[in-house]
Amino acid sequence: MATIYDVSVLAGVSLATVSRVMNNNTKVSDKTKQKVLDAMASLGYKPNTIAQSLASNCSNSVGVLVSQLDGPFYGPMMTQIETSLRVENKHVIIAAGHSDEVQEKEGVDFLISRGCDALILDVEAVSDEYLITLSNGDTPIVLINRYIEAIKERCVYLENEQGGYMATDYMLSLGHKNIAYISGPMYKLDARDRLRGHQRALAEHNVLFDPELWFEGNFREFGGIDAMQHLLTLNKPISAVVCASDQMASGAISVCLEHGIRVPEDISFIGYDNIPFPTYISPKLNTISNPIHEMGKMAALWVLKEVYKDKKVSVESCFSPQLFIRGSACPPK
Repeated sequence: MATIYDVSVLAGVSLATVSRVMNNNTKVSDKTKQKVLDAMASLGYKPNTIAQSLASNCSNSVGVLVSQLDGPFYGPMMTQIETSLRVENKHVIIAAGHSDEVQEKEGVDFLISRGCDALILDVEAVSDEYLITLSNGDTPIVLINRYIEAIKERCVYLENEQGGYMATDYMLSLGHKNIAYISGPMYKLDARDRLRGHQRALAEHNVLFDPELWFEGNFREFGGIDAMQHLLTLNKPISAVVCASDQMASGAISVCLEHGIRVPEDISFIGYDNIPFPTYISPKLNTISNPIHEMGKMAALWVLKEVYKDKKVSVESCFSPQLFIRGSACPPK
């Protein structure tokens, strides 16, 4: 089995130079680096990554903890994180927290035990106090889709309250007054923020918030289905429905179509997230953007800048939502 000494002899360089090449040290010239790489290839030499990490105190791996692994929302985020880090020869280790406090803490402990150089966390169930304490530990952390004032320099987030306001304000601007609201689960901060924005918009237009027209969903299609089925049993006039996710809006619209209710002629809809598939249905869904893929990228860049000391990158931490007007809303009859 070839050793690092064999590589140095064949390449005609010192052991230190071979080590620099393996650790991507920029102090090695391109010509010398290629000689070392050619020697490694010729000998079939594979660096011992465990030994490298022990020697350099750097594993070149980043832990990523997400709420779930399926659906159209988290895939783009994880793709951007992996792509941004892979370009710099860093690798990701992924764990899922399933929006459960115990599982989120177990996921954090697992990723730290794997020697990750940093953690990118999309967590919902653990407390702010837990995350503040964690941020003072040996492993740097950055949060996605969560804002904590005490560690705001480690947060990459969307102004969800403003997004909730924009969605409802748009419906009100069309003349709607009888507006139902399908929220996400209230244990999630982004769901609470979007509901607060909805209520603020109603108050500014002197429209009372009717708790009966609020249904707590789950951000998924079947949550929207359950919500719309319930709302239709109320026998209350509803001219518009504001949904806290595109997936719930799609489920709610499917119920309307099954009941012969036209969208948007009878009931207008707006969603939240701007995921791809609602742009391929008819009518195309009005929505509020949630650039989770960009937030994933920024979290990865934060790690490159703050942990791996890459001074070339710049990080944007706060994202503003945007309104996308398509074909799922019109003025009330």
